[in-house]
Amino acid sequence: MTATPTVLFARALLLDMDGTLVNSDAVVERCWRRWAATHHLDGDEVMKVVHGRQGYASMAVLLPERPMEENHADNARMLAEETSDMDGVVPVPGAAEFLDALVSGGLPHALVTSADVGLSTGRMAAAGLPYPLVRVTAESVSASKPDPEGFLKGAAELGVDPADCVVFEDSEAGIAAGRAAGMRVVGVGPRAGAHEPTVHVADLSAVSVAADGDRGIRLTFA
Repeated sequence: MTATPTVLFARALLLDMDGTLVNSDAVVERCWRRWAATHHLDGDEVMKVVHGRQGYASMAVLLPERPMEENHADNARMLAEETSDMDGVVPVPGAAEFLDALVSGGLPHALVTSADVGLSTGRMAAAGLPYPLVRVTAESVSASKPDPEGFLKGAAELGVDPADCVVFEDSEAGIAAGRAAGMRVVGVGPRAGAHEPTVHVADLSAVSVAADGDRGIRLTFA
């Protein structure tokens, strides 16, 4: 017997970038493992922390005694390093078709990423994906995920109540941020499944999106 697909309805979608629309794991691994070695930290433990957060916030977790101004300075260097390295950046399966359905259908959506404008535009371009017109980047917020500020700002930009938004995320920090914002969360990819999203999919090829009259956006999960 074929299982009935899960269906959610929303007024707007808020989309993380890394791990959700774009697979940048190769770059993240290269840059953060070099950083870990410089600070004599275990690379595997560092990689458990860095996904979803802004760099300075990851550094604050990993080096709790270090002054925050040093984290911000180090973060600027890391952003420059990551922005100059697009080798291996590819779209998550189904991302192009998913974004095309949102754009062609005029369906409200926003990018909510811990990357800054330079890194996010670079990675979306490297993956061959359109850059959403509405976006909340690192420059837009005062607090990193798992703080909900970014998702709440995305909802406000779109003029939609947070409870009517659905978040797409891949990381523990991002899923926690979406829940803290009072939103339902679609977990994308292998990292997401352990953190109790509302729905979990392997990638975006398992998601169909369409307008649904008064109910807004219909999301169907195969």
